[in-house]
Amino acid sequence: MSIIENGATLHEAHRDNHTHRDVNGGWLRPAVFGAMDGLVSNLALMSGVAGGSVATQTIVITGLAGLAAGAFSMAAGEYTSVASQRELVQAELEVERRELRRHPVDEMEELAALYVARGVEPRLAREVAVQLSRDPERALEIHAREELGIDPDDLPSPAVAAVSSFGSFALGALLPVLPYLLGATSLWPAVLLALLGLFACGALVSRVTARGWWSSGLRQLALGGAAAALTYGIGSLVGAAV
Repeated sequence: MSIIENGATLHEAHRDNHTHRDVNGGWLRPAVFGAMDGLVSNLALMSGVAGGSVATQTIVITGLAGLAAGAFSMAAGEYTSVASQRELVQAELEVERRELRRHPVDEMEELAALYVARGVEPRLAREVAVQLSRDPERALEIHAREELGIDPDDLPSPAVAAVSSFGSFALGALLPVLPYLLGATSLWPAVLLALLGLFACGALVSRVTARGWWSSGLRQLALGGAAAALTYGIGSLVGAAV
């Protein structure tokens, strides 16, 4: 069965089934990777300290300190990174805006040449470029997309990036500490809960990759477990030496 949409005939099955996953990851990728970062780093930190045969209180304080330090560090780094990127993009947009104002014909010909390079017939490419160049803001948007690969109306927010990084890291880093806060006196409950969290995060990552959720979860569990085991061994050696 076919339908008419915007003057074109589309097969209904094609319209309903021809969809793609969000290859940019959207909110899921940074959130999950932030949580995994918190999980692995704090689990490894706590395991290393626990390997030195220290008091339970010391392990808890270490875990909470690692959570706070890591979350604030992630937030500050993400804010600075995204703000710097945004400022660079805005500077480049201002350059493009100035060129469109000073040399509109040259910019129009440049846009036409881009379309010709992509296989559009020269006369049609120039007609399209002329129509798109009539509105300066629309022309700026098109040039930004074609030349810089960005959308001027969809620039990332430094504040949103910082808050989301802080929250996801803190949530991940909290898991290894939680059993201790609930009364655990050994490392094993923290390790088990953290490894379960790592498996869940790895499974969620499969939504933005081509891997199956089972293999993705096991891979993250193995990597996090290896990090914890290595730092526990280092802690044990250092503890025995001092």
